[in-house]
Amino acid sequence: MDSTKHIILDHNQINHKIKRIAYQIYETNVNETEVILAGIDTNGYILAKKLKSSLDKISNIKSILCKVVIDKKNPLSQVTTSLKAEDYSNKSIVLIDDVLNSGSTLIYGVKHFLDVPLKQFKTAVLVNRNHKKFPVKADFKGISLSTSLNEHVEVVLEGKEFEAYLK
Repeated sequence: MDSTKHIILDHNQINHKIKRIAYQIYETNVNETEVILAGIDTNGYILAKKLKSSLDKISNIKSILCKVVIDKKNPLSQVTTSLKAEDYSNKSIVLIDDVLNSGSTLIYGVKHFLDVPLKQFKTAVLVNRNHKKFPVKADFKGISLSTSLNEHVEVVLEGKEFEAYLK
């Protein structure tokens, strides 16, 4: 297997995309007093923390982090969150992941939050691939890619240099 990696987003581009998505979240929630940023463990949660930091700099909306744990190998197993249902009931939620591949992780995450009434529900991803098995879309996306099914997108959001690359 060819392990060559092709950079699709470098550190500065990722930071720019995070800021842009934070502004979109702000614009969509301008009349809200708080918004729940629900990041899918692991990279989605890291991205949610970075979005929270950007959102807190540009708005006075109270942003609350929520970690969403989904077993990606068995998505039908129970989804857990760091917040109780009453903490996000009747609130605006943004479900966040690093890459939207087939849509299965996001759709099971969406399904979990639909057990309670919500004011608004949006999704955000850094990289949106155009291979979906499920009818789920990213409301906010950093970049959209048309890739082959055998290509893999990796996102590195920790350390000194962030990057997203195609393998």
